[in-house]
Amino acid sequence: MAVLNDPILAYRLRWKRRRLLFRALRKRPQLRSVINRTDQIAKGDILAAVTVRNEMVRLPYFLEHHRRLGVAHFLFVDNNSNDGTPEFLARQPDVSLWGTPHSYKLSRFGMDWLTALLARHGHGHWCLTLDADEIFIYPHHDTRPLPALTDWLEREGRDSFGALMLDMYPKGRLSEHAYHPGDDPFSALCWFDGGNYMIQRKPDLQNLWIQGGVRARCFFGDEPRRAPTMGKIPLVRWNRRFAYVSSTHSLLPRRLNHVYAEDGGEMASGILMHSKFLNVIVDKSAEEKRRREHFANSDLYDTYYDSLIEDPDLWCGASTKYISWRQLEAMGLMSKGNWI
Repeated sequence: MAVLNDPILAYRLRWKRRRLLFRALRKRPQLRSVINRTDQIAKGDILAAVTVRNEMVRLPYFLEHHRRLGVAHFLFVDNNSNDGTPEFLARQPDVSLWGTPHSYKLSRFGMDWLTALLARHGHGHWCLTLDADEIFIYPHHDTRPLPALTDWLEREGRDSFGALMLDMYPKGRLSEHAYHPGDDPFSALCWFDGGNYMIQRKPDLQNLWIQGGVRARCFFGDEPRRAPTMGKIPLVRWNRRFAYVSSTHSLLPRRLNHVYAEDGGEMASGILMHSKFLNVIVDKSAEEKRRREHFANSDLYDTYYDSLIEDPDLWCGASTKYISWRQLEAMGLMSKGNWI
């Protein structure tokens, strides 16, 4: 409790948030408008903000799924794609697109660019901040659209909604499972690790730090504390004074990180189904290793990339086959809380 009420820490976090917002303001000139349809955004519209590079294979399903949920407009930043991504996005009637050749890593992995766009276009809107390989689901997502969820969150006095990123993978070598744009990626990526998660609460930002899943098991088994963190806060009723701190794992002000029940109960939460392990990951890992743009300590992840380049089989006898969101809720990976 001392940390929660530490006035020095609170002062430092206020200044950290201001520095992050200033960074985003300085990086805004790096963005070149390709097509701007933000005049279509209406009051109450739910937005999605995404940074992409060479994600043409994933985008048709990504857009279809989130449109079906109720996203009204997409804010995309394209980071120098050469696979047809910007041309495809420019043709979408509900997409506004910016391009930049600048460093993804030096923009805090795209967060400076998205913070600038959210400050300008997302203020007052519920906004999903996602990667193209993340598919957002929540309890009853198949029958209740996002506006129903956000209306309920507002009645509950909540401005943010948390989700566990769930790594999905196939049975057999990754390259053996062909994927065609527009298909449901989870027809092949239908397995996940269900019970190897470690959770701690960070004392400064008060967000949950969750590690585990197939990446911890297969690539960081000797050093699980180096594994990627899986807890995210992708859905926020945005205010131009807000800023993500580390990807979408934490925000400032830190009250937005309270997406869990502190009394030991359950608070409604969702899942980001992660399609990273499509067959394209084998070739893409070689490119990411060469570019060194995706991790703060890229050298530490060389073994991780090398393992993916070898086209592994991630399945094991303890893998769980995905059935539905109700299964994930029953396993405790997401919760309805009192969202009925």
